[in-house]
Order: sequence, then C-alpha cells, then structure tokens
Amino acid sequence: MAESKAPQAGQSAKPRKPESRLAMVRRARKINRALAELYPYAHPELDFETPFELLVAVVLSAQTTDLRVNQTTPALFAKYPTPEDMAAANPEELEEIIRPTGFFRNKAKALIGLSIKLRDDFDGEVPRTLEEMLTLPGVGRKTANVVLGNARDPRTGEPFGVPGITVDTHFGRLARRFGWTTEEDPEKVEAAVAEIFPKSEWTMLSHRVVFHGRRICHARKPACGACPLAPLCPSYGVGETDPEKARKLLKYEMGGQPGQRLKPPADYPGRAASAATNGVAAASTEGDGTATTEGAA
Repeated sequence: MAESKAPQAGQSAKPRKPESRLAMVRRARKINRALAELYPYAHPELDFETPFELLVAVVLSAQTTDLRVNQTTPALFAKYPTPEDMAAANPEELEEIIRPTGFFRNKAKALIGLSIKLRDDFDGEVPRTLEEMLTLPGVGRKTANVVLGNARDPRTGEPFGVPGITVDTHFGRLARRFGWTTEEDPEKVEAAVAEIFPKSEWTMLSHRVVFHGRRICHARKPACGACPLAPLCPSYGVGETDPEKARKLLKYEMGGQPGQRLKPPADYPGRAASAATNGVAAASTEGDGTATTEGAA
C-alpha cells in the first residue's frame, strides 16, 4: 500500500470536504486493496472440515467468540459428525456439550432443527443457494453467506463459491466508520456495501473487514495510531492516535498473540490458539441458555 501522511499523534483528523458518491466508492475500493495487502491470509476464523461443520460452527458463534466455538466443536463433531447424527441427538446431551458457547438451549434447538431439515429435505447435504439456506432453522443471511462463500464440496474439494457479504458487528461498525453507509440494520448495510464493490470481492472483503475490526479497529478503543488505513479513514481520531499507545491495543497476530483457530491455515502468520478453555470468557452465558440465535448469528 502506498503510504500517505496520517494525522500527527494526538491530533484529530482534519475535517474532510463533502465527498461525492464517486469519490466515496473510489476511497472504499482503495481501502479494500489496502486490507488485501494487510491481511492476505484473511479467512474464516472457525475450525471446520465440512460444510455441515461450518454451518454448525457459525450457528454456535452467535454471542460468543470464535475461539470458544473452536474449543467446543471437537467434542461436538466427534459425537455428531453428520446431520443424521445430530438430528437424532438427545437435546439435553447436546445442550451440555455446547453450553460453553452460551444460549445453549436455543442453539441446540436450532442445530437439531436444521439437521432434521438437512436429513429430510436435502439428503443430508448443505444446500448451495441462499434461498434454500434460509429455510433452515436458526439460519439467517449472515450464516448463509458465510457458509456459501467458504464451504467446499467434501467429495471434490470444489468451493461452493457463492459470493456474499457477511455483516456481523465488526463489519457493520467498520462500514459506518469508513463512511460506506450510515445504516444500522444488517440487511441494509449488506445492500449498501453490495453496491460499492463487485460481487467477486464480497466474500474476501467480508473476511478482511472483520479481521481489521478484530485486530485494529476495535469497538471501544480502536488503535488509530497504528492503523495503516488512517489516511483513508474519515473516522481517524475516534480511538488512540499515539503510535506507541495504539500498538499496545493490537490483538491476535498483529499484537503477537495467538489467533482464534486451533487449526489455522498454513499461511496464517500467527500462533494457533490453545484447546484449553480456562480463562476464555464466553459472552452471554448467564441465565437459562435461552435466546435467539440468528439475527445474532
């Protein structure tokens, strides 16, 4: 990425002139190219081998961390490796395995429901269209787009290859900070961003933006002073601008820490996460385990 001069440490960004639609689109595409250089290894941060495992992992990821899901799914998939196995699961036994991910009762209900649907209506195969994916219990657009954009045929290894924009909390936050949209509703964010980028970029754009949101552009204290995108970002200055202080806010491989996957891709530059669950906080695990899955998923 060509370097541009960012605001000095401790200073807020200068007020930007009103930006035309064309200028915003050009800047957005520069941001995507910069993210591609920064995260050439961007990928789904859930461990999975099959489309069914990815689908289950994404459903479990609602309101918790991908790391917590990755620490939970080995035992889950050992006991229920196929939709047929999970469709026949004892709900209480399934709930106990997935309890660490939070909201375990509703997640168990969704997993059994979608497994029954896969078994009965799709011959035990994960469908390959958005319309069919959305018929599965507990599956909304975010889950469907993740699976369709990243799953591979277990027999041939060919990717499903259906482009999609995955609007989670990170993507929505950064889309607004980057000035791509002012929308809050995930479907409206998805529609707005889809008009800016070619369809061929949607899946990888999603990974790159989420990576950036988790590593640098955090919700509470973004590391503006350590962000390579600062010259392109209209929100520079909402976080820490001092370079030294900002570097201390970097997470995962950017901060010299393990990532979220127990089995990361070969090109991942950081360390694998630990399979131990001690000290890893699962979000929203209080209460009786009942809550919605998707929209949260």
